[in-house]
Amino acid sequence: MSTTLHDRHPAPRNRIRRATLAAALVLPALLTAGANAACPPQEAQAHLQVTLSPAIATAPVTGRLFLFVVQSADVEPRLQRRPGPALFGTDVDRLAPGTAAVIDTATPGYPVQSLAAFPAGDYVIQALLNVYTEFHRTDGHVIWAHMDQWEGQRFTVSPGNLYSAPLKIHWDPAAGLDCRLTLDRVIPPIPLPEDTPWVKHIKIKSELLSRFWGHPFYLGATVLLPKGYVDHPDLFYPVEYEQTHFSLDPAHGFDTEPRPETEAERARRLRNSDETGYEFYQQWIAEDFPRMICVVLQHPTPYYDDSYAVNSANNGPFGDAIMTELIPAVESRFRIIREPWARVLSGGSTGGWEALALQVYHPDFFGGAWVFFPDPVDFRRYGILNIYEDENAFTLRDGPYRTLERPMSRTNDGQTTSTFREQSCYESVLGSRARSGEQLAIWEAVYGPVAADGYPQPLWDPRTGRIDHAVAEYMREHGYDLRYFLEEHWAELGPKLKGKLHIFCGDMDNLYLNLGVYLLQDFLEKSDHPPYAGSFQYGRPLKGHGWRPMNNYQLVRTMGDSILHHRPAGH
Repeated sequence: MSTTLHDRHPAPRNRIRRATLAAALVLPALLTAGANAACPPQEAQAHLQVTLSPAIATAPVTGRLFLFVVQSADVEPRLQRRPGPALFGTDVDRLAPGTAAVIDTATPGYPVQSLAAFPAGDYVIQALLNVYTEFHRTDGHVIWAHMDQWEGQRFTVSPGNLYSAPLKIHWDPAAGLDCRLTLDRVIPPIPLPEDTPWVKHIKIKSELLSRFWGHPFYLGATVLLPKGYVDHPDLFYPVEYEQTHFSLDPAHGFDTEPRPETEAERARRLRNSDETGYEFYQQWIAEDFPRMICVVLQHPTPYYDDSYAVNSANNGPFGDAIMTELIPAVESRFRIIREPWARVLSGGSTGGWEALALQVYHPDFFGGAWVFFPDPVDFRRYGILNIYEDENAFTLRDGPYRTLERPMSRTNDGQTTSTFREQSCYESVLGSRARSGEQLAIWEAVYGPVAADGYPQPLWDPRTGRIDHAVAEYMREHGYDLRYFLEEHWAELGPKLKGKLHIFCGDMDNLYLNLGVYLLQDFLEKSDHPPYAGSFQYGRPLKGHGWRPMNNYQLVRTMGDSILHHRPAGH
């Protein structure tokens, strides 16, 4: 699970935080008009023509066209963060070079639903086209979606995407607006980090995924080596596979140099029991520290920055690709002990769900999972929703005269910060047909069936919130409700998972993820044939998403102790 509306994309990775126009319009007006002419007001409508420059495009382009709106900009509108700009989006189909697409008052937006809703004033606007790739999948479907360029589905910085110069305008609702923007700039490739004596990077072509998608697909890993690895070429090491959102950085923030941090960054780090990357490095090289290899895996999809590490109808065989292509590539290139007792998993949020799923689906391959604040592990609590019984994701009837709005996120002390309705609206602006690159979309892409048009079948109607229980049943019967899967297969899985599951969550998780964890605990603690012999730990009081009872080096020490305890005699 990602962490706010406006973290994964500079405009609109922590999770859901409600944006408002008033909060977005706070920067000083420092921007000049740039390369485009000023926009003359024409009529009581907003009519913006966005032209694809022939100088950068020689063929028609399909994708999602965005307009960013801020009050002023010392940073480009597309790159602004917290709370970020107002955003408007529309699909373009084979837009030819030299021709224009239109954004007007009918184009949906978030958090402002229409350009017509802006008060009169001076604003800065910028256009960006998120370029899609045509995929001819082996299931017979042809779809268009954004092919990740090793940036983690962050469309505002994705190499190859097209954008305009920022433009200062004056908006008068009484007079309207008619202006033009030109997509005449291309986002360059992202420089990849170089290997160091401590950190190595690998990237492989996945034959399984390339075949499924009809397009070359790649998987990667960032490998952190222990002290003494080069000096002892005859030694083999245990391995931790850390699950996280797309990142090319080494595990646990490892950094051989101290870095400055703001007071806010320091406060957030201390609140979540994190140490700096340099503090972790100092522990990593200590004489008494466990000697392990720590691996971060990269597996973005056209729907998200991360595949959830499982096979799915929409995403394809990511689980098989990770287990039969990527992990073997890592273990063949580095001196890893290829035994279950020497392989452990960790992860938080999306990575927490993945660590649990990999351990549950492959109980004979991994030797333990440390699971932090995981995405929904029981779909009777899909956040706060029960997708099997609730009729509507947006509202809950409270008697004959009252309807309650369903929250999706909250502060640690309980204040609602976003609702499922708002998140659905936001994702609809970011992309149609589950192409938002955001949370609800990837859950549907991973857990759900393929619709007749080849895109993920929605779990609920994004306009009304009405839940499709056939989709919910599909998710459960295909094993993505992990509590249900464990309960259905406990006679077989229980002996293999004994003592391997360690789960942690705050009592006020900001996405209500603790609710699903409670249900998983209820089942596991009642399962005595055999007993699960693992652990649950909750942060109390008022501990939110991201809470952990230990920092990174304490986690590695804990996993190292477990590996030592479970190693066979003679190792």
